[in-house]
Amino acid sequence: MATITPSTDFSAHPAKSGISAKSTTRDPRLDFYRGIAMFIILVAHIPGNWWVAWIPARFGFSDATEIFVFCSGMASAIAFGRSYDKSGWWFGTARVVFRVWQVYWAHIALFFFIAMMIAAVDAYGGYEKSYANGLNLGHFFNDPMPQIVGLFTLTYVPNYFDILPMYLGILALMPILMLLAGVSFWLTAGFSVALWLVANLGLLPLSAEPWSDREWFFNPFGWQLLFFTGFAFMRGWLPAPPISKALVWFCVAFLVISAPFGSWKVLMWLNAASPELASLIRGTWSSLGEFRDKTEFGALRYLHFLALAYLGYAAAGDGGHRLIATGTGAGAAIWRQVLRVITKVGQQSLAVFVFSMALARVIGFALDHTSRDAWIVSMANLVGFGLIIAVAYLAGWFKSAPWKGRAK
Repeated sequence: MATITPSTDFSAHPAKSGISAKSTTRDPRLDFYRGIAMFIILVAHIPGNWWVAWIPARFGFSDATEIFVFCSGMASAIAFGRSYDKSGWWFGTARVVFRVWQVYWAHIALFFFIAMMIAAVDAYGGYEKSYANGLNLGHFFNDPMPQIVGLFTLTYVPNYFDILPMYLGILALMPILMLLAGVSFWLTAGFSVALWLVANLGLLPLSAEPWSDREWFFNPFGWQLLFFTGFAFMRGWLPAPPISKALVWFCVAFLVISAPFGSWKVLMWLNAASPELASLIRGTWSSLGEFRDKTEFGALRYLHFLALAYLGYAAAGDGGHRLIATGTGAGAAIWRQVLRVITKVGQQSLAVFVFSMALARVIGFALDHTSRDAWIVSMANLVGFGLIIAVAYLAGWFKSAPWKGRAK
Protein backbone atom coordinates (compact mmCIF):
# COMPACT_ATOMS: atom_id res chain seq x y z
CA MET A 1 0.00 0.00 0.00
CA ALA A 2 1.31 3.42 -0.96
CA THR A 3 2.13 5.82 1.85
CA ILE A 4 0.67 9.27 1.32
CA THR A 5 3.20 11.94 2.21
CA PRO A 6 3.60 15.57 1.15
CA SER A 7 5.98 14.41 -1.58
CA THR A 8 3.66 11.78 -3.09
CA ASP A 9 3.41 12.13 -6.88
CA PHE A 10 -0.23 12.52 -7.83
CA SER A 11 0.46 13.02 -11.52
CA ALA A 12 -0.03 9.30 -12.23
CA HIS A 13 2.50 9.65 -15.06
CA PRO A 14 0.52 12.18 -17.10
CA ALA A 15 0.53 11.88 -20.84
CA LYS A 16 1.68 14.73 -23.00
CA SER A 17 -1.38 16.81 -23.67
CA GLY A 18 -2.34 19.74 -25.84
CA ILE A 19 -4.55 20.93 -23.00
CA SER A 20 -2.11 20.84 -20.13
CA ALA A 21 -0.08 18.46 -18.05
CA LYS A 22 -0.36 19.42 -14.41
CA SER A 23 -1.50 22.87 -15.47
CA THR A 24 -1.08 25.71 -13.01
CA THR A 25 -2.56 28.57 -15.06
CA ARG A 26 -6.05 29.39 -16.27
CA ASP A 27 -6.92 28.14 -19.72
CA PRO A 28 -8.83 30.76 -21.80
CA ARG A 29 -11.13 28.03 -23.13
CA LEU A 30 -12.12 27.00 -19.62
CA ASP A 31 -13.38 30.40 -18.47
CA PHE A 32 -14.92 31.28 -21.84
CA TYR A 33 -17.09 28.18 -22.11
CA ARG A 34 -18.01 28.25 -18.44
CA GLY A 35 -19.07 31.87 -18.92
CA ILE A 36 -21.28 30.81 -21.83
CA ALA A 37 -22.84 28.17 -19.55
CA MET A 38 -23.67 30.83 -16.95
CA PHE A 39 -25.69 32.83 -19.48
CA ILE A 40 -27.53 29.70 -20.63
CA ILE A 41 -28.29 28.66 -17.05
CA LEU A 42 -29.90 32.04 -16.36
CA VAL A 43 -32.07 31.75 -19.47
CA ALA A 44 -33.06 28.19 -18.57
CA HIS A 45 -34.24 29.13 -15.05
CA ILE A 46 -36.40 32.16 -15.83
CA PRO A 47 -40.02 30.89 -15.59
CA GLY A 48 -42.00 31.19 -18.80
CA ASN A 49 -38.99 32.38 -20.79
CA TRP A 50 -39.46 31.61 -24.49
CA TRP A 51 -35.71 32.08 -25.05
CA VAL A 52 -35.34 28.67 -23.43
CA ALA A 53 -36.57 27.12 -26.68
CA TRP A 54 -33.17 27.92 -28.21
CA ILE A 55 -30.73 26.72 -25.57
CA PRO A 56 -28.54 23.66 -26.36
CA ALA A 57 -30.79 21.33 -24.36
CA ARG A 58 -33.48 21.76 -27.03
CA PHE A 59 -31.24 20.31 -29.74
CA GLY A 60 -29.67 17.24 -28.19
CA PHE A 61 -29.04 15.14 -25.12
CA SER A 62 -26.66 17.40 -23.16
CA ASP A 63 -27.08 20.99 -21.99
CA ALA A 64 -25.36 23.78 -20.03
CA THR A 65 -25.13 21.61 -16.92
CA GLU A 66 -22.58 19.42 -18.70
CA ILE A 67 -20.55 22.48 -19.67
CA PHE A 68 -20.55 23.71 -16.08
CA VAL A 69 -19.58 20.34 -14.58
CA PHE A 70 -16.88 19.56 -17.16
CA CYS A 71 -15.29 23.01 -16.90
CA SER A 72 -15.49 22.85 -13.10
CA GLY A 73 -13.50 19.62 -13.27
CA MET A 74 -10.87 21.36 -15.37
CA ALA A 75 -10.75 24.34 -13.02
CA SER A 76 -10.42 22.00 -10.03
CA ALA A 77 -7.44 20.31 -11.65
CA ILE A 78 -5.68 23.67 -11.65
CA ALA A 79 -6.76 24.90 -8.22
CA PHE A 80 -6.82 21.71 -6.15
CA GLY A 81 -4.35 19.67 -8.18
CA ARG A 82 -1.68 22.26 -7.49
CA SER A 83 -2.36 21.98 -3.75
CA TYR A 84 -2.03 18.19 -3.87
CA ASP A 85 1.21 18.44 -5.86
CA LYS A 86 2.85 21.05 -3.66
CA SER A 87 1.55 20.18 -0.20
CA GLY A 88 0.57 16.51 -0.31
CA TRP A 89 -2.68 14.67 0.20
CA TRP A 90 -3.64 16.00 3.62
CA PHE A 91 -3.27 19.68 2.80
CA GLY A 92 -4.73 19.18 -0.67
CA THR A 93 -7.74 17.57 0.95
CA ALA A 94 -7.96 20.46 3.42
CA ARG A 95 -8.20 22.82 0.43
CA VAL A 96 -11.05 20.71 -1.00
CA VAL A 97 -12.84 20.67 2.37
CA PHE A 98 -12.62 24.45 2.51
CA ARG A 99 -14.23 24.68 -0.94
CA VAL A 100 -16.95 22.24 0.15
CA TRP A 101 -17.58 24.51 3.12
CA GLN A 102 -17.95 27.54 0.83
CA VAL A 103 -20.30 25.79 -1.62
CA TYR A 104 -22.36 24.30 1.22
CA TRP A 105 -23.10 27.69 2.74
CA ALA A 106 -23.76 29.16 -0.70
CA HIS A 107 -26.41 26.46 -1.13
CA ILE A 108 -27.98 27.16 2.26
CA ALA A 109 -27.95 30.94 1.74
CA LEU A 110 -29.46 30.60 -1.74
CA PHE A 111 -32.33 28.50 -0.45
CA PHE A 112 -33.24 30.79 2.43
CA PHE A 113 -32.95 33.92 0.30
CA ILE A 114 -35.31 32.56 -2.35
CA ALA A 115 -37.62 31.14 0.34
CA MET A 116 -37.72 34.60 1.96
CA MET A 117 -38.59 36.26 -1.37
CA ILE A 118 -41.36 33.77 -2.05
CA ALA A 119 -42.72 34.11 1.49
CA ALA A 120 -42.78 37.90 1.15
CA VAL A 121 -44.63 37.78 -2.17
CA ASP A 122 -47.15 35.16 -1.01
CA ALA A 123 -47.75 36.81 2.36
CA TYR A 124 -47.93 40.47 1.33
CA GLY A 125 -48.46 40.52 -2.42
CA GLY A 126 -52.14 39.69 -2.40
CA TYR A 127 -51.84 37.45 -5.47
CA GLU A 128 -53.96 34.35 -6.08
CA LYS A 129 -50.98 32.42 -7.43
CA SER A 130 -48.84 30.65 -4.79
CA TYR A 131 -45.18 31.02 -5.61
CA ALA A 132 -44.28 28.65 -2.77
CA ASN A 133 -46.26 25.85 -4.37
CA GLY A 134 -44.77 26.77 -7.74
CA LEU A 135 -41.37 25.73 -6.38
CA ASN A 136 -42.85 22.79 -4.44
CA LEU A 137 -41.96 24.43 -1.12
CA GLY A 138 -45.35 23.86 0.45
CA HIS A 139 -44.00 21.12 2.73
CA PHE A 140 -41.22 23.41 3.92
CA PHE A 141 -43.55 26.25 4.92
CA ASN A 142 -46.23 23.95 6.36
CA ASP A 143 -43.82 21.91 8.50
CA PRO A 144 -40.48 23.74 8.63
CA MET A 145 -38.69 22.06 11.54
CA PRO A 146 -37.95 18.63 10.00
CA GLN A 147 -37.33 20.25 6.61
CA ILE A 148 -34.71 22.59 8.04
CA VAL A 149 -32.91 19.58 9.50
CA GLY A 150 -33.18 17.85 6.15
CA LEU A 151 -31.93 20.93 4.32
CA PHE A 152 -28.78 21.15 6.42
CA THR A 153 -28.10 17.41 6.18
CA LEU A 154 -28.86 17.35 2.43
CA THR A 155 -31.61 14.79 2.92
CA TYR A 156 -34.07 17.45 1.79
CA VAL A 157 -33.06 18.87 -1.60
CA PRO A 158 -35.99 20.86 -2.98
CA ASN A 159 -36.66 21.35 -6.66
CA TYR A 160 -34.58 24.14 -8.18
CA PHE A 161 -31.86 23.75 -5.53
CA ASP A 162 -30.21 20.58 -6.83
CA ILE A 163 -27.07 21.65 -8.73
CA LEU A 164 -24.93 22.77 -5.77
CA PRO A 165 -25.62 19.57 -3.73
CA MET A 166 -24.47 17.57 -6.76
CA TYR A 167 -21.30 19.68 -6.92
CA LEU A 168 -20.74 19.13 -3.19
CA GLY A 169 -21.00 15.37 -3.64
CA ILE A 170 -18.47 15.41 -6.47
CA LEU A 171 -16.01 17.55 -4.53
CA ALA A 172 -16.29 15.15 -1.59
CA LEU A 173 -15.10 12.36 -3.91
CA MET A 174 -11.95 14.21 -4.95
CA PRO A 175 -9.75 13.13 -2.00
CA ILE A 176 -10.56 9.48 -2.82
CA LEU A 177 -9.71 9.96 -6.48
CA MET A 178 -6.45 11.74 -5.62
CA LEU A 179 -5.54 9.01 -3.16
CA LEU A 180 -6.00 6.43 -5.92
CA ALA A 181 -4.08 8.63 -8.36
CA GLY A 182 -1.06 8.35 -6.09
CA VAL A 183 -1.07 4.66 -6.98
CA SER A 184 -2.18 4.52 -10.60
CA PHE A 185 -4.17 6.55 -13.08
CA TRP A 186 -5.94 3.38 -14.23
CA LEU A 187 -7.06 2.67 -10.69
CA THR A 188 -8.51 6.19 -10.54
CA ALA A 189 -10.23 5.84 -13.92
CA GLY A 190 -11.58 2.40 -13.03
CA PHE A 191 -13.06 3.68 -9.78
CA SER A 192 -14.75 6.62 -11.51
CA VAL A 193 -16.21 4.50 -14.31
CA ALA A 194 -17.34 1.78 -11.89
CA LEU A 195 -19.06 4.36 -9.69
CA TRP A 196 -20.84 5.79 -12.73
CA LEU A 197 -21.97 2.32 -13.84
CA VAL A 198 -23.32 1.45 -10.39
CA ALA A 199 -25.19 4.76 -10.27
CA ASN A 200 -26.72 4.11 -13.69
CA LEU A 201 -27.93 0.73 -12.47
CA GLY A 202 -29.95 2.62 -9.87
CA LEU A 203 -27.97 1.25 -6.93
CA LEU A 204 -26.86 4.59 -5.45
CA PRO A 205 -30.00 6.72 -5.14
CA LEU A 206 -30.03 9.76 -2.87
CA SER A 207 -33.35 10.70 -1.30
CA ALA A 208 -34.45 14.27 -2.00
CA GLU A 209 -37.39 14.41 0.43
CA PRO A 210 -38.77 12.22 3.23
CA TRP A 211 -42.43 12.15 2.13
CA SER A 212 -41.87 10.64 -1.35
CA ASP A 213 -39.46 8.47 -3.30
CA ARG A 214 -38.12 11.42 -5.29
CA GLU A 215 -34.33 11.30 -5.70
CA TRP A 216 -31.75 14.05 -6.14
CA PHE A 217 -32.27 15.35 -9.66
CA PHE A 218 -28.47 15.25 -10.22
CA ASN A 219 -26.86 12.14 -8.75
CA PRO A 220 -23.21 13.05 -7.98
CA PHE A 221 -22.14 9.40 -8.30
CA GLY A 222 -23.14 9.52 -11.95
CA TRP A 223 -22.11 13.08 -12.79
CA GLN A 224 -18.64 12.68 -11.28
CA LEU A 225 -17.59 10.85 -14.45
CA LEU A 226 -17.90 14.04 -16.48
CA PHE A 227 -16.26 16.16 -13.78
CA PHE A 228 -13.26 13.87 -13.52
CA THR A 229 -13.00 13.60 -17.30
CA GLY A 230 -12.39 17.34 -17.40
CA PHE A 231 -10.10 16.97 -14.39
CA ALA A 232 -8.09 14.24 -16.13
CA PHE A 233 -7.69 16.26 -19.34
CA MET A 234 -6.42 19.31 -17.47
CA ARG A 235 -4.07 17.22 -15.32
CA GLY A 236 -2.67 15.59 -18.44
CA TRP A 237 -3.80 12.12 -17.40
CA LEU A 238 -5.70 11.93 -20.68
CA PRO A 239 -4.03 13.17 -23.87
CA ALA A 240 -5.78 15.90 -25.82
CA PRO A 241 -7.32 14.53 -29.02
CA PRO A 242 -5.79 15.70 -32.31
CA ILE A 243 -7.67 18.35 -34.25
CA SER A 244 -8.61 16.75 -37.54
CA LYS A 245 -11.29 17.30 -40.17
CA ALA A 246 -12.30 13.64 -39.91
CA LEU A 247 -13.02 13.92 -36.18
CA VAL A 248 -14.81 17.24 -36.65
CA TRP A 249 -17.14 15.80 -39.29
CA PHE A 250 -17.67 12.65 -37.22
CA CYS A 251 -18.78 14.74 -34.23
CA VAL A 252 -21.02 16.90 -36.44
CA ALA A 253 -22.61 13.79 -37.92
CA PHE A 254 -23.20 12.30 -34.47
CA LEU A 255 -24.85 15.49 -33.22
CA VAL A 256 -27.09 15.77 -36.27
CA ILE A 257 -28.13 12.11 -36.32
CA SER A 258 -28.75 11.97 -32.57
CA ALA A 259 -30.69 15.26 -32.40
CA PRO A 260 -34.16 13.78 -33.08
CA PHE A 261 -33.54 11.13 -30.42
CA GLY A 262 -32.57 13.68 -27.78
CA SER A 263 -34.78 16.64 -28.61
CA TRP A 264 -38.56 16.86 -28.89
CA LYS A 265 -38.07 20.15 -30.75
CA VAL A 266 -35.98 18.57 -33.51
CA LEU A 267 -38.32 15.57 -33.60
CA MET A 268 -41.24 17.95 -34.15
CA TRP A 269 -39.42 19.55 -37.08
CA LEU A 270 -38.64 16.13 -38.49
CA ASN A 271 -42.27 15.11 -38.14
CA ALA A 272 -43.29 17.96 -40.43
CA ALA A 273 -40.85 16.74 -43.10
CA SER A 274 -41.19 12.98 -42.70
CA PRO A 275 -43.97 11.70 -40.39
CA GLU A 276 -42.99 8.06 -41.03
CA LEU A 277 -39.38 8.57 -39.95
CA ALA A 278 -40.47 10.66 -36.96
CA SER A 279 -42.88 7.91 -35.89
CA LEU A 280 -40.09 5.35 -36.10
CA ILE A 281 -37.79 7.50 -33.97
CA ARG A 282 -40.57 8.22 -31.48
CA GLY A 283 -40.92 4.51 -30.92
CA THR A 284 -37.31 4.27 -29.72
CA TRP A 285 -37.61 7.08 -27.14
CA SER A 286 -38.72 4.82 -24.30
CA SER A 287 -35.98 2.27 -25.00
CA LEU A 288 -33.35 5.04 -24.80
CA GLY A 289 -34.67 6.38 -21.51
CA GLU A 290 -31.87 5.04 -19.30
CA PHE A 291 -29.17 6.11 -21.76
CA ARG A 292 -30.35 9.73 -21.92
CA ASP A 293 -31.31 9.96 -18.24
CA LYS A 294 -30.26 13.23 -16.63
CA THR A 295 -30.34 12.12 -13.00
CA GLU A 296 -27.67 9.42 -13.26
CA PHE A 297 -26.02 11.04 -16.31
CA GLY A 298 -26.78 8.50 -19.02
CA ALA A 299 -24.24 7.37 -21.61
CA LEU A 300 -25.85 9.27 -24.49
CA ARG A 301 -25.55 12.54 -22.58
CA TYR A 302 -21.86 11.79 -22.03
CA LEU A 303 -21.19 10.99 -25.68
CA HIS A 304 -23.23 13.95 -26.89
CA PHE A 305 -21.32 16.34 -24.66
CA LEU A 306 -17.93 14.91 -25.66
CA ALA A 307 -18.83 15.52 -29.31
CA LEU A 308 -19.85 19.10 -28.51
CA ALA A 309 -16.75 19.62 -26.38
CA TYR A 310 -14.50 18.41 -29.20
CA LEU A 311 -16.08 20.87 -31.63
CA GLY A 312 -15.65 23.66 -29.08
CA TYR A 313 -12.04 22.56 -28.56
CA ALA A 314 -11.39 22.60 -32.31
CA ALA A 315 -13.16 25.93 -32.79
CA ALA A 316 -11.06 27.59 -30.07
CA GLY A 317 -7.87 26.48 -31.80
CA ASP A 318 -4.59 25.29 -30.34
CA GLY A 319 -4.22 26.67 -26.83
CA GLY A 320 -7.45 28.63 -27.34
CA HIS A 321 -5.69 31.19 -29.55
CA ARG A 322 -8.94 32.10 -31.32
CA LEU A 323 -10.29 33.27 -27.97
CA ILE A 324 -7.52 35.84 -27.73
CA ALA A 325 -8.24 38.85 -29.95
CA THR A 326 -4.99 40.24 -31.31
CA GLY A 327 -6.17 42.47 -34.17
CA THR A 328 -6.21 46.26 -34.17
CA GLY A 329 -9.45 47.04 -36.02
CA ALA A 330 -12.84 47.96 -34.61
CA GLY A 331 -14.10 44.39 -35.02
CA ALA A 332 -11.16 43.01 -33.06
CA ALA A 333 -11.72 45.57 -30.31
CA ILE A 334 -15.39 44.55 -29.99
CA TRP A 335 -14.51 40.85 -30.02
CA ARG A 336 -11.82 41.44 -27.41
CA GLN A 337 -14.34 43.14 -25.13
CA VAL A 338 -16.91 40.37 -25.61
CA LEU A 339 -14.26 37.76 -24.77
CA ARG A 340 -13.20 39.71 -21.71
CA VAL A 341 -16.76 39.94 -20.39
CA ILE A 342 -17.65 36.27 -20.99
CA THR A 343 -14.35 35.16 -19.47
CA LYS A 344 -14.93 37.29 -16.37
CA VAL A 345 -18.33 35.66 -15.88
CA GLY A 346 -16.70 32.23 -16.20
CA GLN A 347 -14.00 33.11 -13.68
CA GLN A 348 -16.58 34.05 -11.04
CA SER A 349 -18.93 31.16 -11.75
CA LEU A 350 -20.01 30.36 -8.16
CA ALA A 351 -20.98 33.94 -7.33
CA VAL A 352 -22.65 34.36 -10.71
CA PHE A 353 -24.52 31.07 -10.44
CA VAL A 354 -25.92 31.77 -6.97
CA PHE A 355 -26.96 35.27 -7.98
CA SER A 356 -28.50 34.14 -11.27
CA MET A 357 -30.66 31.50 -9.59
CA ALA A 358 -32.19 34.16 -7.34
CA LEU A 359 -32.34 36.68 -10.18
CA ALA A 360 -34.22 34.23 -12.41
CA ARG A 361 -37.08 34.07 -9.87
CA VAL A 362 -37.22 37.88 -9.65
CA ILE A 363 -37.35 38.18 -13.44
CA GLY A 364 -40.03 35.48 -13.60
CA PHE A 365 -42.08 37.35 -11.02
CA ALA A 366 -41.71 40.60 -12.98
CA LEU A 367 -42.82 38.90 -16.20
CA ASP A 368 -45.87 37.46 -14.41
CA HIS A 369 -47.03 40.99 -13.69
CA THR A 370 -46.13 42.66 -16.99
CA SER A 371 -46.38 40.46 -20.05
CA ARG A 372 -44.41 37.89 -21.98
CA ASP A 373 -44.42 39.41 -25.42
CA ALA A 374 -41.21 39.12 -27.44
CA TRP A 375 -39.94 42.62 -26.66
CA ILE A 376 -40.40 42.46 -22.88
CA VAL A 377 -39.00 38.92 -22.55
CA SER A 378 -35.97 39.87 -24.65
CA MET A 379 -35.35 42.95 -22.52
CA ALA A 380 -35.71 40.87 -19.34
CA ASN A 381 -33.07 38.42 -20.57
CA LEU A 382 -30.69 41.19 -21.61
CA VAL A 383 -31.11 43.00 -18.29
CA GLY A 384 -30.40 39.69 -16.56
CA PHE A 385 -27.23 39.30 -18.62
CA GLY A 386 -26.12 42.78 -17.62
CA LEU A 387 -26.72 42.07 -13.95
CA ILE A 388 -24.75 38.81 -13.87
CA ILE A 389 -21.91 40.55 -15.70
CA ALA A 390 -21.95 43.29 -13.04
CA VAL A 391 -21.89 40.65 -10.29
CA ALA A 392 -18.93 38.92 -11.95
CA TYR A 393 -16.91 42.13 -12.00
CA LEU A 394 -17.95 43.00 -8.46
CA ALA A 395 -16.96 39.54 -7.20
CA GLY A 396 -13.63 39.84 -9.00
CA TRP A 397 -13.06 43.24 -7.42
CA PHE A 398 -13.70 41.89 -3.92
CA LYS A 399 -11.44 38.89 -4.54
CA SER A 400 -8.61 41.19 -5.59
CA ALA A 401 -8.73 42.76 -2.07
CA PRO A 402 -7.96 46.26 -3.35
CA TRP A 403 -8.00 47.66 0.17
CA LYS A 404 -4.73 45.84 1.00
CA GLY A 405 -2.57 48.09 -1.16
CA ARG A 406 -4.47 51.33 -0.72
CA ALA A 407 -2.85 54.02 1.40
CA LYS A 408 -4.88 56.33 3.63
